[in-house]
Amino acid sequence: MKIIAENDLAFAVFDIFPVTKGHTLIITKEHRKDFFAATKEEKGAILDLIDEVKSIVDDKYAPIAYNIGMNCGKAAGQEIMHLHVHLIPRYENDTKKPRGGVRGVISKK
Repeated sequence: MKIIAENDLAFAVFDIFPVTKGHTLIITKEHRKDFFAATKEEKGAILDLIDEVKSIVDDKYAPIAYNIGMNCGKAAGQEIMHLHVHLIPRYENDTKKPRGGVRGVISKK
């Protein structure tokens, strides 16, 4: 895993199982179970990296949109119990019906 961006409290890597080209994870350096367990400073560091990584992905892949997401707790789909944020680039026609975005997480809703 190659770090593509980092600051004092977090780092970013390309996801090894990407949903789309450029799918990136922003991860805290200190162990935090999820976003709600992070310090205010860590949350700020994550937001800073989201902006930085977006620029990197824009330059490399030229997506037309993004989803930003976190799974907090097993019922929400969190499998790795360490805070990480998904930055998922989106492309024209990468899904049949993008309407609703993250609302499509629960089928038939």
